[in-house]
Amino acid sequence: MPENLRSQAVTGGVQRAPNRAMLRAVGFGDGDFTKPIVGIANGYSTITPCNMGLNELALRATAGAREAGAMPQMFGTITISDGISMGTQGMKYSLVSRDVIADSIETVCNGQSMDGVLAVGGCDKNMPGAMIAIARMNIPAIFVYGGTIKPGHHNGKDLTVVSAFEAVGQFSAGKIDQTELNAVEQNACPGAGSCGGMFTANTMSSAFEAMGMSLPYSSTMAAEDAEKADSAAESAKVVVEAIRKQLLPSQILTRKAFENAIAVIMAVGGSTNAVLHLLAISNAIGVELSLDDFETIRAKVPVLCDLKPSGKYVATDLHKAGGIPQVMKILLEQGLLHGDALTITGQTLAEVLADIPAEPRTDQDVIRPWNNPIYAQGHLAILRGNLATEGAVAKITGVKKAQITGPARVFESEENCLEAILAGKIQAGDVIVVRYEGPKGGPGMREMLAPTSAIIGAGLGDSVGLITDGRFSGGTYGMVVGHVAPEAQVGGTIALVQEGDSITIDAQNRLLQLNVSDAELEQRRALWQPPKPRYTRGVLAKYAKLVSSSSVGAVTDLGLG
Repeated sequence: MPENLRSQAVTGGVQRAPNRAMLRAVGFGDGDFTKPIVGIANGYSTITPCNMGLNELALRATAGAREAGAMPQMFGTITISDGISMGTQGMKYSLVSRDVIADSIETVCNGQSMDGVLAVGGCDKNMPGAMIAIARMNIPAIFVYGGTIKPGHHNGKDLTVVSAFEAVGQFSAGKIDQTELNAVEQNACPGAGSCGGMFTANTMSSAFEAMGMSLPYSSTMAAEDAEKADSAAESAKVVVEAIRKQLLPSQILTRKAFENAIAVIMAVGGSTNAVLHLLAISNAIGVELSLDDFETIRAKVPVLCDLKPSGKYVATDLHKAGGIPQVMKILLEQGLLHGDALTITGQTLAEVLADIPAEPRTDQDVIRPWNNPIYAQGHLAILRGNLATEGAVAKITGVKKAQITGPARVFESEENCLEAILAGKIQAGDVIVVRYEGPKGGPGMREMLAPTSAIIGAGLGDSVGLITDGRFSGGTYGMVVGHVAPEAQVGGTIALVQEGDSITIDAQNRLLQLNVSDAELEQRRALWQPPKPRYTRGVLAKYAKLVSSSSVGAVTDLGLG
């Protein structure tokens, strides 16, 4: 079998002389046209610290691929900084960018007949976006995480960007002054890398390592450390070998791989966004996965890692304590991982973990032993009820009370909600409802980090609930429920809630209920009219037209076949 199985379509034969002429201009010589072409999908930008270090990694990967006997071809893809767009209309483009990124990588790799791809990403959406493209194309591939940011420091405490969001709430509640707010802002983000807690980027990097699509330990390395660049070079060599062996994503991204990823996400206390992204990736590769699978695994897997946002430590601490391999080995020993799942190295997961100790080191408390977990069960609960007949996702770590019943405080947008919180208009016992922020209604399913952080900062995290058909940042914690489906825009029950209605959030019984009679709801439904789309041109309008429910991953190609 030729090594350039796909790219020979543009490099082989007399009729491809013009194609080769173009390739000669970018560095191909006579002996290069039979070599495999590896796409280096580079998410580099200076828009966000998450991606500002990616170009160095892409260059190291390029050199590694060339050293392994391949012809690397670098191309760019976009990114949106969730942290910078948070709380603004720009956040509507964040989830949209996941599909734009997937489409762009698929377009280049298939348009140029590339033999394989190494994707370098470091922000919340270019990570799942790249993996969706990898799943769709099913060509040999590996993902290289750009790495986590190192923590900021102030007054003896580690800071992350979420510290700044929470400081806004503290300032508005009169708990800190302007000088302290400025100090947190100035010290929260010290350099390159993705947000430092077990937020969405570090959650997805951990998931990809657990799925076998990234190298061991690579998911928790700091962006600025030399080992991260070395790992990028090694990843390129691994993907070239995968091209030679025709080791495909469909052999790695199996049902077992997804179950492994969910188990690890539960163990590390990962982001609610992982639910949305894993559903989308499974759709792309053709593996059946549902919200119920998350609940099934949650019941078996405890939270083992004491990580921010609700815990004490950051991702670099997890790395020093043994990283994701140590977490996986604990789960494997308990029969909660599929050790026979294949990885991009060609080894099974059990073979990768063979030399990892069964118990975490005793000189650290980032990773707890099996018999001393942070929480006895996973933290991402799937709630259902008349408010979420298709399901909703609650993150229940760091919550003292798993149940709240209170009056609805209804807001038609995130901005109006945040304004009310900062003005002190939200009281203990309230249940905030933020609607028309779903995949179609937003459109784009904005994250609610600003309101949730303001609630925490105001000291209301244990006494105020918040539900939304939008999303939450990986930095969110508290009594919050997102991904409520069906969403308001399509007539979900969340659209029928009125100010003062009684709502119950019960994480223990996995219930999200509007305490209004069926007869009353039917009357309200008969009077409800869908609002006009907020956008009629451009990418947001196209997205709103195509996007599916969040309960199946908010994908844009569902049912097209």
